[in-house]
Amino acid sequence: MNLYLKFDSGIAFKKIIQEQMDKLNIKYAYIGFAEIEIDDAISSARLNEINTSLCNYGIEIVENQKNILVQKIKDTIIEMVYMDDKLPTSNSYYISDKLKQRYSYISSVFSEVTYTSIENFIILQKIERAKQLISANQVTFTEIAYMLNYSSIAHFSTQFKGVTGITPSTFQRILTKRRKNNLDLK
Repeated sequence: MNLYLKFDSGIAFKKIIQEQMDKLNIKYAYIGFAEIEIDDAISSARLNEINTSLCNYGIEIVENQKNILVQKIKDTIIEMVYMDDKLPTSNSYYISDKLKQRYSYISSVFSEVTYTSIENFIILQKIERAKQLISANQVTFTEIAYMLNYSSIAHFSTQFKGVTGITPSTFQRILTKRRKNNLDLK
């Protein structure tokens, strides 16, 4: 039996942090997406214990300043792409405003650390979001294109195919066929 899951990564992240910090008996404050403040000074051994505990969930502590900024950029982009409403018309303005930094600096650091551009990362996140929306089967391709701020459904379809190798409709047909096959196996 297959279960198709829908989840909010922000809520999942908060719950994991809460459980792990409680388990380790560490007092903390949730500052924002992917950022917490620990109330007391901690030893490097204790920091390693926290890191080990969080690594089980694919969460790691970032210590290098450029890496911290890159993580904040990624978090901001993911937050932006997963907004309930339509994406902002200016990604660069949204990111620079949210991080209170010049976009040229943000873009430069991101490219230096990740070896890709912010624009490519945004495209990948938009396609992941589109795949989730298609999987949920609650909105049309036109609505997805609008939500993700594509100029047209053709532009959305072209970009989707460029990233995944298949069109959105082919992706939807594959999902439908898999679901039907899974039901037939029961």
